[in-house]
Amino acid sequence: MPAEIRLVPCLSDNYAVLVHDPATDATAVVDAPDAAAIIAAADAAGWTLTQVLVTHHHADHVQGIPALKARYGVTVVGPRKEADAIPGLDAVVEDGDPVAVGGLVGRVLETPGHTLGHVVYLFEDERLLFSGDTLFSLGCGRAFECEPAVLWHSLLRLRALPADLSIYCGHEYTAANARFAVSVDPDNRDLRAFAARVEEARAAGQPTVPSLLADEMAANPFLRADDPELAARLGLAGAEPAAVFTELRARKNDFRG
Repeated sequence: MPAEIRLVPCLSDNYAVLVHDPATDATAVVDAPDAAAIIAAADAAGWTLTQVLVTHHHADHVQGIPALKARYGVTVVGPRKEADAIPGLDAVVEDGDPVAVGGLVGRVLETPGHTLGHVVYLFEDERLLFSGDTLFSLGCGRAFECEPAVLWHSLLRLRALPADLSIYCGHEYTAANARFAVSVDPDNRDLRAFAARVEEARAAGQPTVPSLLADEMAANPFLRADDPELAARLGLAGAEPAAVFTELRARKNDFRG
């Protein structure tokens, strides 16, 4: 039986994601920004939470853990490198470790950059990637705890995954990301089409998550820092991809469009 997924809007622009295995009734939530919203979504689906899968230690991804633990007695799984900063952590994981939600078996990929110990959760059989704040739709996270080049290499790792993965990221940033992407890559037809779909979805009050990795590879400038044409548009013809990525990230940090 296939996994069942519920996207849970939290706070102003966060997402949590419920992952349910109907064969065993196990249910995990990826990140815990807002316990009340997660509990309401689980109740509406008739599911009982069994696990929290944490991508990184930032408060808007972990602050709901204590209430979820009190309500359900969930097992909290998170990155070993951030264990001291995650409340209620029961099990630590590192690169390559398996993680199971009932009969759904995924694995952990370490993707440092946004934070030093950030991880993502890949369920390849289900064609699901829970990317936290490493990869956003048409964007990526800020490099808070590492040099931008570290984040670039993490994104390269995600880009090498199967193109038909559905990407569930941690925030609804896509409309703003699209405006920036078009500003640096205005002639990209795939990007223009993607941006139009985003505008339509947001006008209708619909989420832009998940997206397909294939679409991100074609349109997301942060996955294309090794594209010579994009480098040339930035005035960086011949530069190393990590330098192009660093410039893209700096421009996005300052973008007000």
